[in-house]
Amino acid sequence: MSTAEKLEERYTYADYARWSENESWELIDGIAYAMAAPSRIHQEIVFELGGQIRNYLQGKSCRGYVAPFDVRLPRQSEADDKVDTVVQPDLTVICDRSKLDDKGCRGAPDWIVEVLSPATTLKDMHTKTRLYEQHGVREYWIVHPTERWVMVYTLDETGKYSRPSVYGMDEPLALQVLPDLSIDWAFVEQI
Repeated sequence: MSTAEKLEERYTYADYARWSENESWELIDGIAYAMAAPSRIHQEIVFELGGQIRNYLQGKSCRGYVAPFDVRLPRQSEADDKVDTVVQPDLTVICDRSKLDDKGCRGAPDWIVEVLSPATTLKDMHTKTRLYEQHGVREYWIVHPTERWVMVYTLDETGKYSRPSVYGMDEPLALQVLPDLSIDWAFVEQI
């Protein structure tokens, strides 16, 4: 398969699993999206956040992962080969270990962080917000690396995302799903 921004043909995880490991793809509702190479700033933010999350999770039952890490989001209970949505969030935390297997995660993570890149901004802010809400991701953060803000979506009691909150990176930001974890953004000033 050649690299393209978006392929209109419909695919499943069975197709995806056969594609070259030299190319990065996501499937959303059967549509294949090529993953762009991230910028240096994007990677610095992911690296630092990953370190803070790793330190917090030591000795706890939740597990954290950085991309590339496959998150399969089945519609119901279909077999993996029939799943038509596989994403690779920048950062993922899963507290229900029964969702983890050698392929990655099957089902909604508890927390997902996407660091915006110019090539993926619309997908991360619109398509993935809808997708993560639909599948029950409890907390979704969108990080804007150059504008220095974080948009936070959390599921309400109806299973829908409440109106997002937007925070600057001028002070630590606490999570709702892991309330004793607070992300310190001081590192951003050094990027």
